[in-house]
Amino acid sequence: MASKELIEMMNKAIAREIQVSIQYMWQHVRIYGFEHLAIAEELKKIAIEEMKHAESIAERVDYLGEVPTTTPAKIVVGNEPREMITNDVKAELEAIELYKEIIEKAMAEKDYVTRELFEDILSDEEDHHNVFKTLLEK
Repeated sequence: MASKELIEMMNKAIAREIQVSIQYMWQHVRIYGFEHLAIAEELKKIAIEEMKHAESIAERVDYLGEVPTTTPAKIVVGNEPREMITNDVKAELEAIELYKEIIEKAMAEKDYVTRELFEDILSDEEDHHNVFKTLLEK
């Protein structure tokens, strides 16, 4: 079915999705101040979306006959709002690059379902990147 390399890339994606879902949820809990209320709600919303991404990718890895990882990538919360969001912009950019690579690999292997899954997730990640980038501009 899928190559070992594609499965490894997908497990890396799961690790990143688990990482950011924890990272964003913890930031949601830790961000303080009246002016940060809207940011906290956005972090919570995106954290939930990221966990759903992890679940979707894990289901695909399982379907392909492999074991999805349960270990997150390194979580970087930050201490101040600007530091938090800067970390988040970086995390989203890294995910965007990885998912483009996965899409290319899936296309090369004629794995159309994996390609479509990651195209959908890529769209969400670009939206998340835009939200975080916009927050830094304000």
